[in-house]
Amino acid sequence: MNTIKMAFGVGDLDCRRVAVIGAGNMGGGIAAQFANAGIAVDLLDRVGPDEARNAPAEQGLAQQIARQAFMGEAPVGFVRVGNTEDHLERVAEADWIVEVILEDLDLKRALYERIEPLRKPGAIVSSNTSTILRERLIEGRSAAFQDHFLISHFFNPPRRMALLELIGGDDRAAFDRAAEIGRRALGKTVIECRDTPGFIANRLGCTWLSVAVVEALRLGLTVEEADAVHMAFGVPRTGVFGLLDLIGLDVVKPIWGSLMAALLETDAINGFDLPGQGVITDLVAAGRFGRKSRAGFYRKSESGGMEALDLVTGDYRAHSGFTQKDLPGEGRDLDLLLNEDTAPGAYARAVLAQVVGYALTHAGEIAPSLKETDLGMELGYAWRAGPVALWRGLSPETQARLRAEMPEGVPFGALAAPVVQGGETDRLSRAQASGTPLAGNAAAALWDLGDDVICLDIRSKMHALGPEVFDILEEGVSRLNGAARGMIVGNHNPRVFSAGADLSQMVAWIEAAKWPAIEAFITRGQSVLAALRTANAPSVAAMRGLALGGGCELAMHCTGTVAHAETRIGLPEHLVGLVPGWGGGRRLLDRARAGVASEAELADRIALAFRAATLETPAASAREAGALGLLDPSQPVVMHEGDVFAAALAHLDGLSPGGSVHPPVTLRLEPQAVLDHLLADRKTARDDGALRQNAFEIQSRIADIFARGGGGLSDADLASFECDAFMALTKTPETLARIRHMLRSGKPLRI
Repeated sequence: MNTIKMAFGVGDLDCRRVAVIGAGNMGGGIAAQFANAGIAVDLLDRVGPDEARNAPAEQGLAQQIARQAFMGEAPVGFVRVGNTEDHLERVAEADWIVEVILEDLDLKRALYERIEPLRKPGAIVSSNTSTILRERLIEGRSAAFQDHFLISHFFNPPRRMALLELIGGDDRAAFDRAAEIGRRALGKTVIECRDTPGFIANRLGCTWLSVAVVEALRLGLTVEEADAVHMAFGVPRTGVFGLLDLIGLDVVKPIWGSLMAALLETDAINGFDLPGQGVITDLVAAGRFGRKSRAGFYRKSESGGMEALDLVTGDYRAHSGFTQKDLPGEGRDLDLLLNEDTAPGAYARAVLAQVVGYALTHAGEIAPSLKETDLGMELGYAWRAGPVALWRGLSPETQARLRAEMPEGVPFGALAAPVVQGGETDRLSRAQASGTPLAGNAAAALWDLGDDVICLDIRSKMHALGPEVFDILEEGVSRLNGAARGMIVGNHNPRVFSAGADLSQMVAWIEAAKWPAIEAFITRGQSVLAALRTANAPSVAAMRGLALGGGCELAMHCTGTVAHAETRIGLPEHLVGLVPGWGGGRRLLDRARAGVASEAELADRIALAFRAATLETPAASAREAGALGLLDPSQPVVMHEGDVFAAALAHLDGLSPGGSVHPPVTLRLEPQAVLDHLLADRKTARDDGALRQNAFEIQSRIADIFARGGGGLSDADLASFECDAFMALTKTPETLARIRHMLRSGKPLRI
């Protein structure tokens, strides 16, 4: 039985079932992402051997489970496997049919011929092709089929990559509907492309990689130097040669070759012939395909050290250690790098001049505007800013120097068009633009969103919770008990909702033995979060990125939550030698008690709650957090992170104040029996050496909170007990060592 709701807004999309044909890595990943949104999917592939006719699709599904394409176990149940001989008629139920088979025009056309009589009126059909033009795919099909046919080019892996390129025909209805489904159900940023080879991202991205490799060879750079220059451009740490290792050098010839053949001989990608470079052909001939073969431009030596390929000799040598910091200005000043008369400076000019020139020259051919060309590189290849944005950020003197290295005929007039601004334009952004918050300090602000709604915006480092945040939160609660009709807790930071309590302040208090200050901090947090939960008006936590420790507890005390699907949520206090001090365990207990029918069921739920409170890593998605009780699974999950704040405002309108804070205690368990049950496997792990004694002692204190709660101890008494446990642990040297190590390294210390 499926146990997750459709993602927020998906029920309004007229997309209840999808058929994905082709269960390979890409097709399976697309199917998984539809399932993550709560949409039923038929995943079909070719017929398997003998009796195992569904084996190819089943294997594809298993691969996606192993690759963590699903947000937990529940979405897997939304996928029904089958084969294209026995089950093709299922496409008649689909609102969107996605073809993801081999890049073979004849095979695709033959499949469409079979699909067309089955397709229900209005259903979208799309191909995930990256090389074949739409106009060639739809030859011979009816006008109705052609009007509803799109190219929907996903990037791999579909769960993680935000970009979806769409190519449609003259009829905008199907395109607009697919774009809306892509955003709200799949969480994609959709860009419209022209029906041209490589579309936007791969047209620019493949040309960039070709230019980057050929120019590195021409100018005599090492692979480390070239990759460092690209990191200065804002390219991910893989750089160019590391990215080619990741893609796989064995696919350079088919991918680049196909694109090059589809474009004019005069196109720059043909002038920078990547497949024809000797270094590429030699590596492929030697079976050195990159990461998949553990050797490419980089490899690990037998001793575990990193080695790099010498582009002159073709031999491996120890990595030189050259990084971005070895560039002029440590690679932080692009103008400085581009004006340096050094090999890296010359390389930076050569590459950027070609890539910017190519983008400007072909933008009108491949995209509606320059905005889409930049988005293609930002989302498809993870550039911090696209090539045109990089160009706009350079000084006039640097631009003039680069122009001298560009091909003739670059249409700089395209830059005269006004820049299309993106980003958030919702009520919080407008309130912040107005200037003055209702209340604020260095750590937090309270904004008036209009219509008697307020917003708590935490702005401390990593949105950590400290006394100054509590000052503003208390002001917010006061307004909820006054004229405000609701409060949003959150902002537009995509990386973090709140990473929890301010551990730096905690270390300072522990080192100075300021035990009363720590206890006051914990009891104040308990008090203000309880007040938030029982306020006269509702609150909604708008969650993106990390919600850890106190941040998770803050969300637990809001009336409702709206979480981006990829929000990572957890209570990692035990990793720094502490217990959840602001009611995280108590809220998990409340959820365990809700609707429980028997003592056995309550015991099982408490065991799940204890597991949630002692995870080694946060829940990897909002879906998984809901299954653990870290989130209320009845609350909305949003697939596109840019929709979280608007969804939180919409959700707030339907909420009533929190009212009664705890479900009635109708069942009580014997505390010692609960404690013994919770710790049974932890004792075994300790005795086997898999769990250290100090970790066992910390987890035992957390288990004690759940055992006493299962026995019916009141919330007030549990709050006092959790505070006592927290204080006892702060006085141990192991806890201080754990917190110091976490602050220094970002990783837990094993004690």
